[in-house]
Amino acid sequence: MFSKVLIANRGEIALRIIRACQEMGVATVAVHSTADADAMHVRMADESVCIGPPSGTLSYLSIPAIISACEITGAEAIHPGYGFLSENANFVQIVEDHDLKFIGPTAEHIRQMGDKITAKDTMKRLGVPCVPGSDGGVPDIAAAHSISDKMGFPVIVKATAGGGGRGMRVAQTKADLDQAFSAARSEAKAAFGNDEVYIEKYLTLPRHIEIQVFGDGKGGAVHLGERDCSLQRRHQKVFEEAPGPSITPEIRARIGKVCADAVADINYAGAGTIEFLFEAGEFYFIEMNTRLQVEHPVTEAIFGVDLVQEQIRVAAGEAMSFKQDDLTIRGHAIEVRINAERLPNFTPCPGKVTTFHAPGGLGVRMDSALYDGYVIPPYYDSLIGKLIVHGPDRAAALARLKRALGEFIIDGVETTTPLFHALLQEEAIQSGDYDIHWLEHWLDANS
Repeated sequence: MFSKVLIANRGEIALRIIRACQEMGVATVAVHSTADADAMHVRMADESVCIGPPSGTLSYLSIPAIISACEITGAEAIHPGYGFLSENANFVQIVEDHDLKFIGPTAEHIRQMGDKITAKDTMKRLGVPCVPGSDGGVPDIAAAHSISDKMGFPVIVKATAGGGGRGMRVAQTKADLDQAFSAARSEAKAAFGNDEVYIEKYLTLPRHIEIQVFGDGKGGAVHLGERDCSLQRRHQKVFEEAPGPSITPEIRARIGKVCADAVADINYAGAGTIEFLFEAGEFYFIEMNTRLQVEHPVTEAIFGVDLVQEQIRVAAGEAMSFKQDDLTIRGHAIEVRINAERLPNFTPCPGKVTTFHAPGGLGVRMDSALYDGYVIPPYYDSLIGKLIVHGPDRAAALARLKRALGEFIIDGVETTTPLFHALLQEEAIQSGDYDIHWLEHWLDANS
C-alpha cells in the first residue's frame, strides 16, 4: 500500500479522496492555487503545496507543478479525481516516467476511450451495442449527407474529441444538416483544437443510462449496476439515481455482464463508466469515462462499497475487495448537484458564503468543501456540493431528498437548490417517467 498520495484536484472531490486515504492510514498531499489557499481540502490534508496562480491552466492543469509537488513531498501516487487531468493520457505517461503511480487506468486505455471513434470501434469489437453511425470521421458535408440519407433523420453531429456537450449539433431534417455540420466543426475546433466530427442516428426519447465497471488490470472485472442520469441541462447532468427506474433485474444483468466482460477483455484497471442511450429496451453506447464519476456516491450507497478506496487498492497492486457475487443492490439512492448559480439562467454566482448548514440524518450524505466564511472563487466549475440520499426504495429516497433539501442552508450566494424543490413536485419525477429531453422542455415551459 502507498504511504503517501497526492490529490491533483480541488473542492469536494479532493476532500472525498482525502477522507478515503485517512481511513486507510495513507498520508495525503493537497495541491492548490493561490485562490484556494484557504480551501477545505488544503486544511484537511497532511501537507499542502501551492502550485500556481488562480487560473486552472497555470495550476491544476500544470503537469510540471504537480510532478514537482510529488518530488518535494515524497508522494508515491497521484489521484486525479475527476475533471482537470483525470483523463489526460499524456499526464499519465509523464507520471509513470517519473516512477510515480497514477491511480486510474493506463495511458493506453485513456487514449483508446478518449477518442470517440476509436472508443466506438473498440466497443463494437468487444460486443457492446452501439448507436448506428458513420465509420470514423466525416470529412465533408457531401459525405455527411450521404451517411445521413442512408441512416435517416434525425441525426447528431459530434466532435470526435468532444466532451461536456461541446461540438454537438442535431439535424432534425436534411435541411438542417449543413448548419449543424458546420457549427459542430467550428465549436470542436475552438474547444478541442480538432474539428473532426462523426455522425450518429439521433434517438428521439432515450434515457441516459451508465454502467459502473471496475477492473483489476489483470483480466478481472465487475459491474456495479447502473445509474440513470437522464435529467440534464445542455448535456450536463443535474440529478442522478441508482438503480435506474426503467431497468429491470434481467436487463441489468444482461448489459452489466456485457460491460464487465468488455473491460476484463482489455485488462482495464480501476473505475470506469460505460455510458449508453437506452430506448425501447435497447442500449446504444455513447462513450466510456476512464475515471471516477461525479455521481459515484449513489452507486456506493446502494452497494455499500467505497470506490475511491478500491481505486487506491488496485493501483497499489492489491486484489479487488469484492467479486460480482458479492455485489447486491440495497435500496435506492439519488444525488442532486448543487451549483453556485443564479436561476433561471444558471449564471455563475461566486462569492462569500456567510452561512452554511449541511443537512443530516439517516441516509443523508453531503459532499461539499463549503464552510462559513468561505469565498467561492470565480475561476473554476460552479459545482459546490452534492446532496446524496439513500432509502429502502425510490419513494423513501425521494421523501428523504425533500426533507434534506429543506434542511440545507446557504447564505451569501445563490444556488440551484430551488430547482430541486420544484422538480420534486412534478409527477414525472415522482414516477420516474422522464427522458434526456424532459428537463430542457420543463425549463422552457417554466422560464
